[in-house]
Amino acid sequence: MPSFNLDKEMSIEVKARLIAKGSDAPLTGEAYTVKLFDKDFFDDDFLGESALDNYGTAKIIFNPGRYDANDPIKEKTLDFYFAVFKNGKEIFRSKVMENVDKEAVDQFKMGEGEIIDLGTFLIEP
Repeated sequence: MPSFNLDKEMSIEVKARLIAKGSDAPLTGEAYTVKLFDKDFFDDDFLGESALDNYGTAKIIFNPGRYDANDPIKEKTLDFYFAVFKNGKEIFRSKVMENVDKEAVDQFKMGEGEIIDLGTFLIEP
């Protein structure tokens, strides 16, 4: 069920599913955290974090306007990557998914929000 948001600005939900390598079972448990970033030239932007649900899915919802409010370049695209942490230690980092167009996402959903599914990833537990 989609979550209701009173924010007038468009939000983006980014999700990824994590599967344990060797067992094909969803990666789950309180020990795991997923953090989403936007790769930048100088400093990467932290966009949010999520626990994993019972299906091994992380969902991170953020408003693109909030993180780049102080960015002098005002990028038109996002370059996503995420990192998986187990008990606070990074155990996996995805490749950078380049050039996700923020304006195209805004126009497609006309301010209602968009879900970007990064796919399913095999993780060494």
